[in-house]
Amino acid sequence: MVVKAVCVINGDAKGTVFFEQEAEGSPVKVTGEVNGLAPGLHGFHVHEFGDNTNGCMSSGPHFNPYKKEHGAPTDGDRHLGDLGNITASGDGPTPVNISDSQITLFGENSIIGRTVVVHADPDDLGKGGHELSKTTGNAGARIGCGVIGIAKI
Repeated sequence: MVVKAVCVINGDAKGTVFFEQEAEGSPVKVTGEVNGLAPGLHGFHVHEFGDNTNGCMSSGPHFNPYKKEHGAPTDGDRHLGDLGNITASGDGPTPVNISDSQITLFGENSIIGRTVVVHADPDDLGKGGHELSKTTGNAGARIGCGVIGIAKI
């Protein structure tokens, strides 16, 4: 059973991101685009709460039900919400094209109802040596966000 979700990102960064998972346990495909980003890398994460009442700040920390340290998408030891970086050319929309085997659209750890946050700075993937590296990737301000909802199939 294919499950699809969608997130409309608002803020200084704006865009639409789609999530699709073919079956429970299969990778989640994350596609779409984000506008309004300065050239370079930008942290791209799923945060714990689907609450944007106080802008992106009310979305809480990265989604981390297993209480792990922040890491790269390819790391075994990472937050579920650690999706790494998206790369903006500064020339038109920034494409999002991620396949992730740890996030899910099924069950108690589903990302549906949580928030996608786009950050101002690069995610150092937990390897930057900064005091925030192991919690946030030192990715800077939250410049765009949106709640992930169930998509019409």
